[in-house]
Amino acid sequence: MRVPLLPRSPPLPAVAAAAMPPRRRRRIRPPLPPSPPLLTSTPPPATPPVETTPKSEAPDHCPPPARRRLLPLVAAAAEAEGDWHPLPLYPADLSLPLTLPTGQTFLWRRTSVSPLRFTGAVGAHLVSLSHLPDGRIAFLLHNGGPGGGSPSAARAALADYLNAAVPLADLWRRFAAVDARFAEVAARLGGGGARVLRQDPVECVFQFLCSSNNNIARIEKMVWTLAGYGERLGEVGGFVFHQFPTIERLARLSEQELREAGFGYRAKYVVGTAKILQAKPGGGEKWLASLRTRELPEVIEALCTLPGVGPKVAACVALFSLDQNHAIPIDTHVWKVATQYLMPELAGKSLTPKLSVAVADAFVAKFGSYAGWAQNVLFIGQLSAQKLMVAETTIVSTKPTKRKRSGNNFKT
Repeated sequence: MRVPLLPRSPPLPAVAAAAMPPRRRRRIRPPLPPSPPLLTSTPPPATPPVETTPKSEAPDHCPPPARRRLLPLVAAAAEAEGDWHPLPLYPADLSLPLTLPTGQTFLWRRTSVSPLRFTGAVGAHLVSLSHLPDGRIAFLLHNGGPGGGSPSAARAALADYLNAAVPLADLWRRFAAVDARFAEVAARLGGGGARVLRQDPVECVFQFLCSSNNNIARIEKMVWTLAGYGERLGEVGGFVFHQFPTIERLARLSEQELREAGFGYRAKYVVGTAKILQAKPGGGEKWLASLRTRELPEVIEALCTLPGVGPKVAACVALFSLDQNHAIPIDTHVWKVATQYLMPELAGKSLTPKLSVAVADAFVAKFGSYAGWAQNVLFIGQLSAQKLMVAETTIVSTKPTKRKRSGNNFKT
């Protein structure tokens, strides 16, 4: 928050001014008006808040007061960049730090000093997402107009991408009621907000082709390289963003070109998968989209025909882009949760394809048809606090006490 400038001393009377020696005579400026207050939905803090960033990097506004340290939110400085459009999503519906940087996608970037702001491409729309002071999600469209579309088109694309039709708060309550471990993790993560995205299937497949036996830094570098072959959308915060390339564009890449870019043996998987998808009847985009209407075993089997796609990668693609909400990707984190809390009789055993199926079935038996969403939360709960920044992230919510529940019906 900018501190209003104190008014300067009023002009001296004319007599006093005339009596002053010539060398001390100076022009008296009129008082400056105070700086305008920030536009925010919360009152200014009564006491100075604790700084969360170095003074050299601190934003020109202060977060609202709280018992814990707070992170900067969207305020007047951000409003100056353009129009922020609120979405009907509160922290219990969507937490950006628990959703975008936790392993579902590798294409969003923090483009502000605020850890609650992310920028990425959703189709042809280059958007920033952030939490408003009241906790709601808002988006800023950077490439509006003929190329990027209108805010209404971006809003519709975001609603689909964020899986906004699924009532997340209701799911978390049901999961916590049937599993004490979930209730404990949910409380530690702030009570809600970790959504499962509904990504474009092409984008999701090629991202997870880069994830096999890899670390986050290299995955992000590879995926960012692939995205760079798509249409340029714009630059935000020093990052140049692109629409993810089409299958046809990826099929024109050479394995050597990708190896030189650091893909290693995964280069042949990217090139091979692009060519196989390109040859699918009706095109690879339609073939992948058609998997949304099939049963999960059939989806896993179909995806595993692509080079470099095994059961785990297939389950990730199925869960994060193909509406297979009960798909369970089994990795070391999920295996640890299963052997400690869900199936302790498996403790000490090695993970095998057969045991992966047993663990997935156990998750579905406990959590129902949205078991993949529960597994995602338990997976996030295994990540380090440094990766999540949960301890430093507090979202102030002043959501209405009465809200209409979604009319969507689903089984658990």
